[in-house]
Formats: sequence, C-alpha cells, structure tokens
Amino acid sequence: MVSGGHTQLILMKAIGKYKLIGETRDDAAGECFDKVARILGLGYPGGPAIDAEAATLNLKPLTLNLRLPRPMIYQKNYDFSFSGLKTAVLYDFRKQKPKIRKSREYIREMCREAQQAIIDVLIRKTIKAAKDYKAKSIILGGGVAANDELRRQFALNLKSEILNLKFLVPPKIFCTDNAAMVAVTAYFHKKEATKNWQIVKAEANLRIS
Repeated sequence: MVSGGHTQLILMKAIGKYKLIGETRDDAAGECFDKVARILGLGYPGGPAIDAEAATLNLKPLTLNLRLPRPMIYQKNYDFSFSGLKTAVLYDFRKQKPKIRKSREYIREMCREAQQAIIDVLIRKTIKAAKDYKAKSIILGGGVAANDELRRQFALNLKSEILNLKFLVPPKIFCTDNAAMVAVTAYFHKKEATKNWQIVKAEANLRIS
C-alpha cells in the first residue's frame, strides 16, 4: 500500500485477514513525492508531476550524474524510511548554483533519480517479503500505484525474478479514489454491519491490522 499517508507491506490471507509486516518509520512514499516536488517548484500532488518530468528523459543520456540514497534498502526488515531521501534532495538543491537548480535539465534529472530511489526501495522490499512469506500474489494499491514507472518496473522485476506470482494493480482511475475503496470494504463486511448506521462513529486512526 503506497500513498501520501501510507507505505505498508500487508500480508493478506483472505478478505479481512491482514497482518502488517512492515511500514514507513517516517514519511510515506507519496509524502516524499510531494515534498520533493515542492523543493523543485513543481505542482501538487507531486507524484504525477515528478512522473511526468522523469518520463521526458527516457532513453536520453544523463549529464549531471545525480545520485540519491536508497534508505533501508538492504536492511533485513520490511520497513521503509523516506524522510532522509527528501532531505538529500533538499541538500543537493541548495548546493547547486541558482542557474543550475532552476534549469529544466536539473529538475528532470532530479525527478528521475528521486523517483527511481523510491521505486528501488519499494520493489526490493516487496519482493523480499513475497519470497519470505511465499506469497501467491502482489497487490499494489494506493495513490502512488498510479505512477506509470512504478507499475512498469514492478512487472519487469517480477518477470526477471521468474517468480510465479500474480501482479494485481487497479486501473489508475481507482488508485486515488478513496470512495471506491470504502465502498468495496463495506461490500465485504456488509454482514457485520450495524443496522443502526446513525450510531457509527468515524475513527481516523484506525489500523488495518
């Protein structure tokens, strides 16, 4: 699950049977996209803006040789951390001469590198968890699942690893629609629903597990 508020690895044995096995310790992936976009002077939400800028560099040689960290990528746990990545972008941005950091070349190359750093961590951690838990499928959900490059590289990595896994990702129009997610959840829990809906109270911090 990758969105502006969540980055989580959830082991799902059936509808309603979940185990949270890993999550971000600070910023979520989508939050990192938004903050990097803000640093670079791009629009909100940051994910689509960064995805679009990075896509302009496909098959083109890079000239600035920008390199960002891949936080926690080799740690044996299933957790994530993206606040340090955002900080690395900020430090690099500040050290550049004004002419460079305002250039389209710098913005596009930084977008590509920041996006790739996030993608590398998400894919490596997810595949590790899938192998360790002998998962039968990987379901990618949340707003960041609308990222074209993330979807493409996930499919390529699973193919190259020769893993007998189903890769399930919803159409992009449903990746950011919380109403659709709530409606589907309600459908699977309709038997447990209270008959008196007027006594239902919202719990904003409810955990999936």
